[in-house]
Amino acid sequence: MSWWSSLRRRWRRPTPVPDALWAHTLQQLPFLRALSTPERNTLRGLCAHFLAEKEFTGANGLQLTDAMALSIAAQACRPLLHMHGPDGRAVRQSADRLDWYGDFVGIVVQPGAVLARREVRDPVGVVHQYTEALAGEAMDGGPLMLSWEDVASAGERAAIGHNVVIHEFVHKMDMRELSPGEEPQGAPVLPDGFLGLNDRRAAAAHWQRVMGEAYAGFREAVAMAERFGGEPPWLDAYAASNAAEFFAVTCEAYFVNRERFAQDFAALMPLYDGFFNAAKAG
Repeated sequence: MSWWSSLRRRWRRPTPVPDALWAHTLQQLPFLRALSTPERNTLRGLCAHFLAEKEFTGANGLQLTDAMALSIAAQACRPLLHMHGPDGRAVRQSADRLDWYGDFVGIVVQPGAVLARREVRDPVGVVHQYTEALAGEAMDGGPLMLSWEDVASAGERAAIGHNVVIHEFVHKMDMRELSPGEEPQGAPVLPDGFLGLNDRRAAAAHWQRVMGEAYAGFREAVAMAERFGGEPPWLDAYAASNAAEFFAVTCEAYFVNRERFAQDFAALMPLYDGFFNAAKAG
């Protein structure tokens, strides 16, 4: 019910983000400090609404502070800064961009990575069980989990294009409009008039073609590095897992290290500029 969320936000007066706390957050996250003054002001307002709508829980003895919650909020809201709504249309007010994250409330923050038991069935029917270390996890329609150890290192890890908060919240974007049983495919809802394409099917086909070619190229680079000793790609090889992970990993880099991302993924720059409306930011 996005109209109801919009109405509530219009009348809500969220607690303003304190000046000192905001300055501290920007100091820790240089990729946010690099934004223009109007952009930082918009982001600050988004954070205030985000903090009013989400519930943070510290797990395994982790004591959450206002600074920790704001750091997560600021990184989560960064992709929304110039975006359309999840229906593809322009938003009425800036805070309505939070509808992209409207399917959940809870954010669980762990001290470090979490070991999760996994079970998969291979093509011949054999079930394989294994343990996976998770720095974060987004569940369709459910809460989101983050490792504070990874969140806290966001400033220094921007050099390698890593940001666990952006990664998991982009997954949430990708999960919009999924039918029961469907898996995200790195194909979110595109804005109206995406890259000048007024037909949504044509826009989606263009997105899938460009993303598919970039994903195939990345998988080949990873394979060459792992099997034949070639130079490994700049980004984490985890992006080669599937199309959804490729989308999330590349979005991390797009926001935290745009210059290097443009060098390695030039074909994706217009695509992501168009999706996140960065080209219209002015």
